[in-house]
Amino acid sequence: METTSEEISNVSLLKDVEYLTTILDEVLLHEGGETLLNVVKEIRVLSKEVRETHDENTQEKIKLKISELEPGIRQKVIRAFSMHLHILNIAEQNYRTRRRREYQSQDANIIQPGSLEAGVKQLMDNNVSPDQITDLLSKLSLELIMTAHPTEATRRTILQIHKRIAQLLTSLDYSYTRYEKKLIKERISNEITIMWQTEEIRQNKPSVMKEVSNGLYYFDRILFDVLPKIHDDLEDLLFENYNQRWTIPSFLRFGSWIGGDRDGNPNVKATTTFDTLKHHRELVLRKYKEAISTLKDRLSHSDSKVDFSEEIRASIEKDRQELNEIGWYKEDEVYRVKLSLMLKKLDYTEQDDPRGYEKSEELLADLQLIRESMMIHHPNHNPVKLLRKVIRQVDLFGFHLASLDVRNHSGEHESALTEIFHKVGIADEYKSLDEKEKVSTLISVLENPRPLISIYDEFSPETSEVIDTIRVIKRAQDTFGLRAIEVYLISMTDNVSDILEVLVLAKEAGLYRVYPNGKVVSRLHVAPLLETIDDLKNGPEMIKQLFEIPLYRKHLEARGDLQEIMLGYSDSSKDGGNITANWELYKAQQDIHAMASDYGVKLKYFHGRGGSLGRGGGPLYTSLLSQPAITLGDGVKITEQGEVLSSRYLLEDIAYRSLEQATSTLLTGIMGLNDDNTKMQPSQEEVDTMSMISEYALKKYQSLVFEDPGFIQYFNQATPLHELGDLNIGSRPMKRKGSNHFEDLRAIPWVFAWTQSRQLLPAWFAAGTGFKKYLEKTDNLEQLQKMYSKWPFFQAIINNLQMALTKADLQTAKEYANMMEDKEISDRIFGQLAEEYEETKAIVLKITGQEELLDNRLNIKESVRLRNPLVDPLNLLQVQLISQLRNEGEESEKYDELLTEALLTINGVAAGLRNTG
Repeated sequence: METTSEEISNVSLLKDVEYLTTILDEVLLHEGGETLLNVVKEIRVLSKEVRETHDENTQEKIKLKISELEPGIRQKVIRAFSMHLHILNIAEQNYRTRRRREYQSQDANIIQPGSLEAGVKQLMDNNVSPDQITDLLSKLSLELIMTAHPTEATRRTILQIHKRIAQLLTSLDYSYTRYEKKLIKERISNEITIMWQTEEIRQNKPSVMKEVSNGLYYFDRILFDVLPKIHDDLEDLLFENYNQRWTIPSFLRFGSWIGGDRDGNPNVKATTTFDTLKHHRELVLRKYKEAISTLKDRLSHSDSKVDFSEEIRASIEKDRQELNEIGWYKEDEVYRVKLSLMLKKLDYTEQDDPRGYEKSEELLADLQLIRESMMIHHPNHNPVKLLRKVIRQVDLFGFHLASLDVRNHSGEHESALTEIFHKVGIADEYKSLDEKEKVSTLISVLENPRPLISIYDEFSPETSEVIDTIRVIKRAQDTFGLRAIEVYLISMTDNVSDILEVLVLAKEAGLYRVYPNGKVVSRLHVAPLLETIDDLKNGPEMIKQLFEIPLYRKHLEARGDLQEIMLGYSDSSKDGGNITANWELYKAQQDIHAMASDYGVKLKYFHGRGGSLGRGGGPLYTSLLSQPAITLGDGVKITEQGEVLSSRYLLEDIAYRSLEQATSTLLTGIMGLNDDNTKMQPSQEEVDTMSMISEYALKKYQSLVFEDPGFIQYFNQATPLHELGDLNIGSRPMKRKGSNHFEDLRAIPWVFAWTQSRQLLPAWFAAGTGFKKYLEKTDNLEQLQKMYSKWPFFQAIINNLQMALTKADLQTAKEYANMMEDKEISDRIFGQLAEEYEETKAIVLKITGQEELLDNRLNIKESVRLRNPLVDPLNLLQVQLISQLRNEGEESEKYDELLTEALLTINGVAAGLRNTG
């Protein structure tokens, strides 16, 4: 029987894990002697035995062993298990890149699923015509937005070590001599030693500008090269299959919130936003200079050998006169002359000298002049790909690198306008007006071309900051280009007035204007964020009321009849549970899309997903698959945050793989070719089924989270919630404005705490009750099975439940529950969790027809199996340390040492479960 490439890869993965573990053990021996190594090995063996046998006596042995550890060696044991999980992550990354290489090395007929090749082949197999391809490309749009949400527990210094080890592990696959293998092992050993001798925990919270720097790292090292490659490879594949060359629009872009998201983060000011964009431009200009210098080295064509266009010669003369420069010293090498002059103009651009490029479009035009000239003498079927790549880079990144979204809370705008309107005599107390009066007042102000705010007016610091923020958007667009900031997002949008308030502020900054003839000019998309269950249910009616306002319709016309709407997966899940949140999100998209079509308005949905399952996490391509197919054609935006950035974009091969899967899914999704379900909407029966399940699940979820009087106490005491605040993983506070209300707790610590305690409540709780009550009422398991086989949305729900139930662990969760002071509350709530867990697991297995969870996703199942024996001891250590911390109190001499060790366990568990919040 022939061995498959996947089986070969699995064997290779285990081999890599064993190889790296051996090196780690050598480092442990050096750093802690045989005592440390023997303790670590003993706990490993016992932990693996518990997982295989579920023997309670062995579990007690581990707990006893851990409790007997002296503080000095205990910290080393924690670090040893954490590092083991880090090297396991590295081995798995190498496994993914190896699989991709193996597919590419095989016969051309063997295509990796989800690849660009697979997507284009699917188009061909379904007889998609060239005209349809042209239409498809015009609809293709995916924006991925980096956020600074604090969910990356691993320091960037450690991540860079990961990257170097991963590169060495890859090079091992290509080493042939004993000497090469010996050198690689030595270098990996050195990197693991350095990692051991590096501080894992941030000593201070990162500043916003440090977060900006962390985000720019991915553009600098990965995205600047990978994004053009996706576009160029798609262009080549379409040419190969259709024998027709399309100019692929720049459909795949990255944006950012880092430095623009001020909702709940008092550290983000107007000056921060402008400084962020300056850093963006500094990086992109440096990258262009590097790329054009490389082009200058390559394009050595001489006019004694080839003909050049008259246009390129004329442009050189024009540049020479304006710059008073000759360019390249060998005048016959025309492209080198031109590129040297372009480099000089980029120098001037950096210095804000008027002799530089005013806009990125001017740089793009110069590059296109070179390409058009090369068409005279270079084979058209084989373009110079480096030149094509640089042209794509300038088109993608402009002089702004990445569009920066600005976000603020609706209450901030309302408070600012209350003060402004009072000062100018429009309304004594705007905030107290009813919604109808607010809308009427706002429309009246928008219709009046006169400004409200004088340069001599003085306001409170809070209102001044709101005004400065909107003004800095205008300044940014004027300085860095209109694409620098295109969208203003409004958190907690409840009413039409929340949106009109931002337009009024935009009017005061000159971003929005109504002329006497009724013409409207608007330079900013205003996007509501629907993030609670009530917001999602009321969203369609609110948007309809908005579209009924003639003045707002003129604003939309000025923005290309496009309305962006952000959907919040985090707060909706925290508010109503995973099942209900996902269903209300799905319905809201369909309902708003249908309504917008009646008004001739295109919708771009912005999906605010987190990395964890409780916040809409999962692979990028499944995020796209689970949306209503009709919503894909107007463009899609998705947040990429925290640990997702490092897991997807730290290594070039993995970044490419993630982005090509998303592109392939989007290509086929827009054409309605995914999963053999064409463009069909769910049937009424399926909608009714989901609505019934959601209703039952919501009642169950809210009965625990909002109605059980002991729940908040359980959450506070049976998870490491309070210790997370000391981890220093983000500049933003855990709660909005220091509030102690549950509703104002950020969704990230909510999910992070449940994940650490292996309860993972936000990702699965109440699903079992929803399914169970549906089956009790209908006895129609076949309906659920059919939905799972044919409906991508329901398939994503069930597969994410499988993942969550697999990562959760009741035995470990019980240890956290035992930290509760009130045993009655602990027993009651944990009993509910345990019962619901078993119920959910049993029904999920019936729906999927599997014997065990994740039988249909064996790679993930194997990954969890490998990790559990390494994560479990860290959980036990965490419980022990947090219990001691809470007993000792902050005044204790031991407190700082115990806290450090507890934080180390949090880092380790986060590495093991591959997500935090």
